[in-house]
Order: sequence, then structure tokens, then C-alpha cells
Amino acid sequence: MTSTVTLPAPARPELPTRRRDRRGLALAIVLCAQLMIVLDLTVVNIALPSIAHGLHFSASSLAWVLNAYSLTFGGLLLLGGRAGDILGRRRMFLIGIALFTAASLAGGLATSAAWLLAARALQGVGGAIASPAVLATIISGFPEGRERTRALGIFTAVMMGGASLGLVLGGIIPEWASWRWVLFVNVPVGVAVLLAAPRILPESARQPGKFDVVGALTSTAGMSALVYAFLRAASSG
Repeated sequence: MTSTVTLPAPARPELPTRRRDRRGLALAIVLCAQLMIVLDLTVVNIALPSIAHGLHFSASSLAWVLNAYSLTFGGLLLLGGRAGDILGRRRMFLIGIALFTAASLAGGLATSAAWLLAARALQGVGGAIASPAVLATIISGFPEGRERTRALGIFTAVMMGGASLGLVLGGIIPEWASWRWVLFVNVPVGVAVLLAAPRILPESARQPGKFDVVGALTSTAGMSALVYAFLRAASSG
């Protein structure tokens, strides 16, 4: 009569590895989105002469191709972060990227100066909604210590390099194709992020609170009025 000895099953390290892989994918997704947002702060700078020629911008109104994006983005950034806390970061991230992508497509199809400026303002709104969720996802997704420090280092590199990359692309794209591709380039990246994010990014717990919509809108309008005054000072005295 023989007896059999059952050996314990070896430990399976797959779960920690899968968690790390999932965090890496989540980091790649949010950084792709953040790169788009930062890139559009500068990508139109070098392309401004081509835009002015194509849509017949006046010299005084051309600066608003930049200002329409940066003012709405900066003015609504705190409101976007608050919305992520109350309604869920992944949800607001997806809404922001969807709006940003649609506005990029609309801007590339613009046939008038007003159309392009409206699209750029909507890009800023989308960026302000999505961007706070990027940093929050990194901080909540990586444990404190070496992993979080490394993730934040990559995030900082994307922030700093994205602005410089925007200047390079803003000069190259109009030389090789139409200035419209300065905006169209966001569309495939945005669509890819929208398809991948629901499967990879976790949803955050909702927190109670209220929105200060009036404060965000009035501060943005006030800053826009100040910039408008500076731009008109030379011609209006």
C-alpha cells in the first residue's frame, strides 16, 4: 500500500505583477491625456501666421487663439478638480477628454475666426475638467514612496517636455501639411484614451460638496476682461 504526499502549491506572484501592470497602463493613459492638454498650450504658437492667413484673423484678434484656451483652462481648473471629487474622477476625466477631443476636431474644421476661438475655448474647458483627475489618479494609484516618486517624476517630465514639443510640432506640421493638423493630431490620441480609460482606470469614491460655478465663471470672465484691456490698450489708448 503506497501513500502519496501532497505538496503545497507554490506561491503565485501573478497578482502583484498584474497590479503593477495595471498601474503602469493607467499611468500611460493619463499621461497621454496630459500630454495633449499641455501640448495645446503652445502648439499653435508657431502656426499662428498660417492660421491668420487661412481664417483672416486681424492682428489684434490673433492673440485670442492662445488666450481662449489658456484663460478657460486656468480659470476653470479648480472647478474641474472639485467636480472630480464630487462626481468621480474617472467620470470627469472621460467627460473632459471627450470634450477636448470634440473641440479639437471642431477647431480643425473651422471656417471662421469665431468658430476657431469657440473651439479653443471648449478645448480649455475640457482640459480643465480632465487635468485635475490626472494628478489625483497618480497620487491615489501609487503607494507613497519610491513608486509614487517615480510616477510623479514622469508626470513632471511630460509637463515640461510637452510645452517644448508643442513648439516643435507647431512649426513642423504647417510645413508638411495644413495648420488644421495642429488640432487634428489630438483626435486619434483622444479617441484611444477614451476607449482604454474605462477598462483600466478605477473610479474614485464620491465626496459630498457643492460647486462654486459662479466664482469660477466670474474669475475667468474677470481675467479675460483684463487681458482684453491689455491687448486693446495700444490701439484704444
